[in-house]
Amino acid sequence: MKYLFFSWLAVFVGSWIVYVEYSSYTELCRGHECKNSICDKYRKGVIDGSACSSLCEKDTLYLGKCFTTKSNNQVYSSSWGDLEGVIKCQMEEARHYDLGTEMEPRKEAVAFNKPTKGTSVEKFREMILNHLKAKVGDQVNLADLATQVLSIADANKDGHISLPEARSTWALLQLNEFLLALVLQDREHTPKLLGFCGDLYVMEKVPYSPLYGISLPWLMELWIPAGLRRSMDQWFTPSWPHKAKIAIGLLELVEDVFHGTFGSFLMCDVSATSFGYNDRHDLKVMDARYIVPEAIFQEGIRQQHCDVDEDCLYGADCLTSCDLTKHRCTPEVTRPNLAKACDALKDYILRGAPSDVSEELEKQLYACIALKGAAEQMEIEHSLILNSLKTLLWKKISHTKDS
Repeated sequence: MKYLFFSWLAVFVGSWIVYVEYSSYTELCRGHECKNSICDKYRKGVIDGSACSSLCEKDTLYLGKCFTTKSNNQVYSSSWGDLEGVIKCQMEEARHYDLGTEMEPRKEAVAFNKPTKGTSVEKFREMILNHLKAKVGDQVNLADLATQVLSIADANKDGHISLPEARSTWALLQLNEFLLALVLQDREHTPKLLGFCGDLYVMEKVPYSPLYGISLPWLMELWIPAGLRRSMDQWFTPSWPHKAKIAIGLLELVEDVFHGTFGSFLMCDVSATSFGYNDRHDLKVMDARYIVPEAIFQEGIRQQHCDVDEDCLYGADCLTSCDLTKHRCTPEVTRPNLAKACDALKDYILRGAPSDVSEELEKQLYACIALKGAAEQMEIEHSLILNSLKTLLWKKISHTKDS
């Protein structure tokens, strides 16, 4: 009787787990809904783009495995002819940041109603310039960036931008990840854009992701001590010289987004899941939704009501303090990008480090992690620590084939 009871209990628990997992999957993975919505608008002539025909007519662009973690941002592996990629598609709660609004995404569907019928290419260029200026400030190279946007907008490369192509491009420009890919396109930290249709877009596949860490069933997660869990995350990482090259890539990314060509960006989720790397061990940004223009962040966070500092957190890593006299968040983050990057790299780069550099490396990493306040307030110290870390790592691997 006892064995029968435990058998039934096992069947019940197993069925419940399968039901919960399936419900979670169907709630999160809604890529085919997104595809149907996009293709419906394409067939009606509302939008157009370089991926539309393959996705909606020829069926040569396929949605593969679901990697979605937030239902409003669908992420799937994809196959497009000989190209392996990642499809990203926005659902009802499109994530974008507008001047003068909250940092949270607005809960509304993309209407694809801009630009309006009759808008000239010059007027569209002006719309793009004003939008970019609002996002990253009045930078000297904005005209060049606007030209690049117009080049992308001409999806079929016929020398003309149709209204559906323009509407797709305008929708993409609202997405922070697309903006960052434009800004960093010459630096190779972001995967290449392979094609788009509306605000659905296909990015180059990053072969190795996340940066480190292993995925375990949630029941196992409950029983593993935190210290052991952190150690397990480092079990299947590359050789140390390869890790050093990847770490240099993250440090260079920090350098590029701090007072870069198109203004400063804040890295608000510096976790292993946000990054990956390719076969040459070049770092790639996997999820750039939380790398936001500093000016937009400051404008949005200023308007946020708070009672404690924790109310002034955006993403996982962008924390400011609460001004209790006004019950509003202050605009300056408490930790610069570099400190957060060093924190993410500490266990990764110290594990397996050669004995002749491990002590100095640990010392420099902890000095880096201790950085406080906005980077502008400590620009010299910030630059010294960053360059010192890069130099230490490069010296150790520069004579190897891994460099």
